[in-house]
Amino acid sequence: MFWGALEWILLGVGGVSAIAYGVRRHRPARKAPWWLLAGSLAALAVGDVCYSYRHVPILEDLADLCYLLMFALTALCLLQFTRGGALLGDRARLIDLLALSCSTLLIVWVFVIGTDGRFETVSPADVIGDLLLLGVASRLVAADRRNVAAVLLLAGALGMLAGDVGYPLARGPLTESAFVVLYVCWGLAAVHPSMIRLTEPAPDRPSPWKFRWSVLLAVSAAGPPTVLLIEALRGEVEDGVVIAVTGAVTLVLTITRLADAIRQNSQALTREQGLRAATAALVAAADRPAVDAAVRAAVAQLLPPQAVRRVALADELAPTELPATPALPGSRSWWLDAAGPDDRTLVCPLRLEPLDVARPSGGALIITGRREDLVTGHDALEVLAGQAALALDRITLVEAVGRRDSDLYLRAVIRNTADLMAVIDTDQRIRYASPALRDLLDQEELPPLATLDELVDPDDRARVRTALRSHGDGTVHCALQRADRTQVLVELTYRDLREDRLVQGLVVTMRDITGNHDPAELHPYGEHSAEMPAWVNRRSAQQRFRY
Repeated sequence: MFWGALEWILLGVGGVSAIAYGVRRHRPARKAPWWLLAGSLAALAVGDVCYSYRHVPILEDLADLCYLLMFALTALCLLQFTRGGALLGDRARLIDLLALSCSTLLIVWVFVIGTDGRFETVSPADVIGDLLLLGVASRLVAADRRNVAAVLLLAGALGMLAGDVGYPLARGPLTESAFVVLYVCWGLAAVHPSMIRLTEPAPDRPSPWKFRWSVLLAVSAAGPPTVLLIEALRGEVEDGVVIAVTGAVTLVLTITRLADAIRQNSQALTREQGLRAATAALVAAADRPAVDAAVRAAVAQLLPPQAVRRVALADELAPTELPATPALPGSRSWWLDAAGPDDRTLVCPLRLEPLDVARPSGGALIITGRREDLVTGHDALEVLAGQAALALDRITLVEAVGRRDSDLYLRAVIRNTADLMAVIDTDQRIRYASPALRDLLDQEELPPLATLDELVDPDDRARVRTALRSHGDGTVHCALQRADRTQVLVELTYRDLREDRLVQGLVVTMRDITGNHDPAELHPYGEHSAEMPAWVNRRSAQQRFRY
């Protein structure tokens, strides 16, 4: 043997150590397939060491057991690589083709290659297993030809196939070195940074059901029993081991295919039920707390409880919650980093373009949790965010319509009254002013979006603004300024109804007290150049204590 036991031990330890280093350094989303790959290399190394001492019968049997374990671990590893990965979102067609290939290879080997005596030393089960591994690795490379880790996995599979075919036919250093390619390539695949993308989570892309693929899977599953039946009818079963192995592999692929279909159907049903319940709750929601409770209940149903760290409906986004690059118009979500290495933050904006006028600030649904689960429910969470945005827009518009109807009702009731009254928003914009107030100011209509500050005398604006910004009811005396620069002294009484769902503002009533003061105060900006300074001082005192 060119490669002794020590060399196989060093290759095995080196390959396993490289995979462990790559996993710890790059931290892939799913570590299980890489640990399975490390376990398969360890089993292969132990088998090669035992095979080096195959003159001991028990060690030769142990080597065969280790090789079988290596194939099992490698098969599980590749199944993990093809489950919900970014490179291979839908593995249904791959499993169908692998099952068909497995049955076809069995038939070709038993009835074509197996009849040639030159290949008696080649293990058909090993060759069929190598070809299946080669097919999976080729599919990963076809999905992304620039992924170096996938190319290295393919090179390792080619080395295994070359060794399993070439070494029994022509034993020597060259054919035995083909297995070295397996150790080196699979170890380097885990070290390269592109290994992260092999297990990066991606949303499932289920393929539509087609009858011909179901027929193909049924034919594949029927292949091994048919070959066994034909050999039994001939009188002797000569390929029982390879038939059993191939049948087991085909059965596992068929079960995996059915399990994927059941899982996808279950996930779709769960999402549908969760979104249906959330839609019903959001339609019945009358305020923001009800919307928040409905969204939290829906997230708890759509995602596993242990996968969610934080759920929040934000009115405004902090700078750290904005996308790193400017989001495209109409972008439905973006990703942010989270505190945990396996966690991510999904931000779904609550902004619908046709209804931006209702809630210009927008807001967002922010969910922090395990990225793999967030990616799986990504589409459902975006739909939930859209439903929540519709509910919030509906609530905002209903409140706006209610306030408008309330203002129209108030205007119709007090249209001919002599009371001076106005309804003011929280930003002091005048939403409604009674006709008597407009007559007092000698204006037919107030300017659009006019504020109370624009009507109050500049000397009184700060005091009135401070009073109206405080909570509770109160009274303040001030002067209103007419268009001709004259003043009207009023007693302004306000009621704080900002928490009232229908009003959401301040109701201000005024009483004209101009008749209680000196008429000269109505013209504070008049020209009095001929008067004595004593008048000016007296006038200043009157302005200060006029109320």
